[in-house]
Amino acid sequence: MEKGQGFMQTEQSEPPIAAGRAARSRVPRSSQAQTDFREPRDVIGILEEQAVTRIPELVPIRYGRMLESPFAFYRGGAAIMAADLDGTPTAGLVVQLCGDAHLSNFGVFASPERTLVFDINDFDETAPGPWEWDVKRLAASMAIAGRSNGFSMAKRRSVVETTVRSYRQAMARFAPMRNLDLWYVQFDVDRALSEYRQGIDRKLVKRTEAILAKARTRDSMQAFDKLTRRVAGEPRIASDPPLIVRLAELVGAEVEREQVERGVRELLQSYQETLQTDRRHLLEQFRLVDVARKVVGVGSVGTSAWVALMVGVDASDPLFLQVKEAQASVLEQYAGKSVYANSGERVVAGQRLMQAASDIFLGWKHSVLLGRPRDYYVRQLRDWKGSAVIEAMNARAMAVYGQMCGWTLARAHARSGDRIAIAAYLGKSDVFDRALASFAEAYADQNERDHATLREAVAAGRVAAEFGL
Repeated sequence: MEKGQGFMQTEQSEPPIAAGRAARSRVPRSSQAQTDFREPRDVIGILEEQAVTRIPELVPIRYGRMLESPFAFYRGGAAIMAADLDGTPTAGLVVQLCGDAHLSNFGVFASPERTLVFDINDFDETAPGPWEWDVKRLAASMAIAGRSNGFSMAKRRSVVETTVRSYRQAMARFAPMRNLDLWYVQFDVDRALSEYRQGIDRKLVKRTEAILAKARTRDSMQAFDKLTRRVAGEPRIASDPPLIVRLAELVGAEVEREQVERGVRELLQSYQETLQTDRRHLLEQFRLVDVARKVVGVGSVGTSAWVALMVGVDASDPLFLQVKEAQASVLEQYAGKSVYANSGERVVAGQRLMQAASDIFLGWKHSVLLGRPRDYYVRQLRDWKGSAVIEAMNARAMAVYGQMCGWTLARAHARSGDRIAIAAYLGKSDVFDRALASFAEAYADQNERDHATLREAVAAGRVAAEFGL
């Protein structure tokens, strides 16, 4: 058991089923539709507060990306929704939360056994908290994405209800399982596609197969071909400012550049202490040849993120590691300070607890790069990673995808929380499903207003945005 996670077994004198049903009496499932958020809401203030600890020249890129659409804004607004969720009804049952469980933070990647699995793939905000917060973040993302794709309200509600029903029914199936059996459960993509093939539109099947085939090519070798070039016979990362900037170009003074490069080397060497011994042995067979700063995602833009190019036997044996800054979770202000002194360890511990299979090189370290002490976590840049093309989904496809996300989130919560009590609270009816469909629509309205607020702030000159990056 990961350090500090044992408290997540709900302390109660009554049996879990009775506790879940009692929670239903205290907090009716229909009340989960509530969106009476605390006032005043200063969404720009929240974003500005986050910007204080970020790299100043990259912050406008974040705002520009968030302004691309209400859905893009939502992806970057985890801190805003965390503030909104605080104070909303909860059953009092705690799990390990993803903290940012929107539909684009699920995807496929390779397990250590080299099978393609579907799981949550972003844990920057992971922390213990009320299980409803993740489900509401997921539900609202379905409604917002549905609006972006032009779905009618009826179709959006159907997608959200399908997603939440999948979570509820999966939790009911997980509740009576033996602990070890639950721990080994994972979403095998190939088997699932085979099982669901007859119930899915043929075009959707072909599109999904193409996404999976592409995912299997997204590894260090593919990243090597895309992100590098040869310099005097040696592989080097190809700069693409401001999104990818080699360390040699980012730091002008040779002495300072050598210090930063030495810091990266020391980080990669010392972080190995957080790996299993066999994986440490494997990593020791690679040597570092180049480092670059790389802008990633929407919500993470402005944090310190690096890619390290390493080679093994020769240049045909590359390994790309991502060294990404971990700051305090946006949930900690509302759910309590993390038990981990290092935010990188918080991310890794949460990921290992929630995922069925995690990256073999996943680890953490505190380090000082470019003169600033920061917590980092390390993982492979790509390892059969792939994600659904949300913009290309029709309502039927998004409902199927929602089923996958709902099932996966329930499995992740069941590993850490009182799955029997949660299942008892949810029950067999669709009351909770319908409540969250209402919540999701209301939050989609709020998200559009917040998106407009950021646009107005840029127009007024309060914040600067850089577009097209």
